[in-house]
Amino acid sequence: MSTGWNTIESDAGVFTYLLDNLGVKNVQFEELLSLDPDALAQLHPVYGVIFLFKFPTDAPYQAGEKPLDGTFDSDASEHLFFAAQTIQNACGTQALLSVLLNKTDPSAGDDAGFVDVGDALRDFREFTMELPPEFRGEALSNSELIRDVHNSFAKSSPFVDETQRQSGEAEDAFHFIAYTPIGGTLYELDGLQPAPISHGPCAQDDFPTKVMDVLQRRIARYDATEIRFNLLAMVRDLRIRAREIGDSELLAREQRKRSDWRFENALRRHNFVGFAGEILKGVVAAKLKEGGPAYDKWIDQAKEKMQKRIEERKKSSGGGGGGDDVDMEG
Repeated sequence: MSTGWNTIESDAGVFTYLLDNLGVKNVQFEELLSLDPDALAQLHPVYGVIFLFKFPTDAPYQAGEKPLDGTFDSDASEHLFFAAQTIQNACGTQALLSVLLNKTDPSAGDDAGFVDVGDALRDFREFTMELPPEFRGEALSNSELIRDVHNSFAKSSPFVDETQRQSGEAEDAFHFIAYTPIGGTLYELDGLQPAPISHGPCAQDDFPTKVMDVLQRRIARYDATEIRFNLLAMVRDLRIRAREIGDSELLAREQRKRSDWRFENALRRHNFVGFAGEILKGVVAAKLKEGGPAYDKWIDQAKEKMQKRIEERKKSSGGGGGGDDVDMEG
């Protein structure tokens, strides 16, 4: 098994089952399709949000003495969990933990943000809170449990896109950060910044409005054509609410969602190149068994279909050049 950290998708099903596998109880993620505070408020209780965005290319990302929005709270890491990011590809799980490990006070209550993170993460927090942020980041990076769970949700990539390498163009880089209310303050927790960023006073009930204002300002700094953002809300398991209020329709919908997530996550863990190869070998073997004429007819039919598709593509592109003659979709 690789000792590195692989890239994972910004997907509610991936993050929810990542939580489950880490031992967290009664928490899930929901994807938000708008920056409407009401959409977030309807998911109450909300523990925090995780925001995915593209690194800006017109200025250095890491802030200097002052962030672009908010203020650095250099003393905050003494009483809240904040870890420096010390390894590539870990930012999704690190953002998730930045919310979770600041919701471990039982006296807060579920509605005010308490989460049962399980024994393993509780022990990890207790150990790392004695360390400065850079060593917390090292401890996170070296945690076999957290790394193995993270990597179990890495998307399989059976093919390498050599065209990307040949073009000489670097891939766009994306980054996860967390926003959560802690002790009456809205914090932005980004392991690539030198300290937690305070966005001012924020009661638990004010979080949806306050965080959406911050995100609106952040997105406004990008070109209007940039739309590659993703926002996930960490909330209490919606099946609990459905049972509490006796909403059988909501419960059934959430149960179906979990079933779909399990299926999708199972597909992510496998690449099907070997399976497809065996299917193709079986088909070819069956055709060969039928005999020479049948095999030749099969080949001729495949050639005719391919030629027809090429001609249709030429017509649809107005008889364009040779680049349209190649069909990579199969």
